[in-house]
Amino acid sequence: MIERASARGRGNRLRSSLLALSATALLASCTTVEGAPGPLDDPTSPTPPPSATLTTSAARESAAVVLAGGQPAPYNYGPTVVAEEGRYRAWWCSQLPGVGPAGDDVLHAASADLGTPFTADGGAPAVPVFAGQPGGFDAMHTCDPSVVRAGGRYYLYYTGAAGDHAHGNAIGVASSADGMSWRRESGGRPVVTASGEVVRANVYGAGQPSALFLDGWFYLMFTDTTAAGAGWNGAGQFVLRAKDATFSDRVQALTDRGFQPASATRGSRARSVVDAFSADWMWVEALDAFAIAHQTAAGTTVTFWDRDFSRHPYRPLIIPGVWQEGPGLVRDPGGRAPVSTTDPCGVVPVDVLRATALNPAPTDIRRFGLDVVDLDACESPRRARAVLDGFGVPSPTRTVDIVRDGGKIRVERRSVAEKIARGVLGERVPALDDLPVVATIPAQAPALRAPDGEVGLLDSLGRLWTVPVEAVEANGSRLREVSQQEWDAASGR
Repeated sequence: MIERASARGRGNRLRSSLLALSATALLASCTTVEGAPGPLDDPTSPTPPPSATLTTSAARESAAVVLAGGQPAPYNYGPTVVAEEGRYRAWWCSQLPGVGPAGDDVLHAASADLGTPFTADGGAPAVPVFAGQPGGFDAMHTCDPSVVRAGGRYYLYYTGAAGDHAHGNAIGVASSADGMSWRRESGGRPVVTASGEVVRANVYGAGQPSALFLDGWFYLMFTDTTAAGAGWNGAGQFVLRAKDATFSDRVQALTDRGFQPASATRGSRARSVVDAFSADWMWVEALDAFAIAHQTAAGTTVTFWDRDFSRHPYRPLIIPGVWQEGPGLVRDPGGRAPVSTTDPCGVVPVDVLRATALNPAPTDIRRFGLDVVDLDACESPRRARAVLDGFGVPSPTRTVDIVRDGGKIRVERRSVAEKIARGVLGERVPALDDLPVVATIPAQAPALRAPDGEVGLLDSLGRLWTVPVEAVEANGSRLREVSQQEWDAASGR
């Protein structure tokens, strides 16, 4: 992503594309699900258009287990997976001897390839990063992690329980600068609790959260076995959104009338978006839809909702294969679907990690996936801006335009654009023609290096953009060492 340099030299670098996914080539086809939910039944509304059928290809699965806590871990399940900066990071539910109370812990590991085993720094299978806090609502168990990044911080949403894991679960949140060292937010109290509307045999409560950050809102999907909209067995997925990570600012609940003001702990939860436990979701820019992954008899079913949850724009897909516990979608740090670096307008990769065996609890997390193909995601200006954010496209003046935040940064040399964009397309995208050019970086533009080693190129108006040093070299720019004060002045702070 391209960013203006910050005053302290901490602006995000312009980065190369994510590593390509490797996979075992298998046949795939679009599969529909019997009994899948249909559009809302509202006789006063016009009949919605039928759900479209998506085309898929390149089904894949890993040859072996990719996430494990090592020999001491009796189970491994409920992963959340983030693709960022050329690698994949995963957090999941497990238990290691000697880590916190005798309950569920959250482990972390990373890999450059979804199909190969993830490891912690130093080569261990994983490292514990979060555990129960004595005296808290999560005194014994912290499980079902969901990690999202917003405003430069990571947020970990998780199921917490003080004792018996089948009673009184609630959802907590912690934050971190690096995704490793976590600080409990909201004073260590839960941010979402069970509604308590209906007493059922399943007394699990509220948990299994999945978070994403979209258009300035934190969205949270979760299980609540006491909700009015849950099934006879407590299954169902409910949605809250708020302007802050702790769900205390302008909280809204998804209802049959759309999003309405609500409380994270009180009020009716009558609207479920899918009949399931332990689901995960992401926003797919290329489809302009939410995709919810949940387990069915055939594998992982992916159900789609439009932006306001009024209809299903696409028929469900199936990612086949064995499973034992809820899937973790591979998402970007904000909870969006990763964008194909080779065909961002035509392909959406959909991958999940999920437990596949009982030993006796769920374990053996493997990777499964497929590609949604033959899309025309860049035909409309709105969707093209979203899908191609961070990509370079040929400009009308034989230069390359890098799309960023609804504008274009014009770079004179293609070789430079290739160093700083997520990828460079071979053809123009007409839907982007009306985007304004907000900056121009000419060949041999002045380059600065801050005391901490950060480097940047100055555009034609003297504004500073951080880039990798390879882009400075490709631009033929002379690199000048500057003081922090001069760097800050060029950054416009």
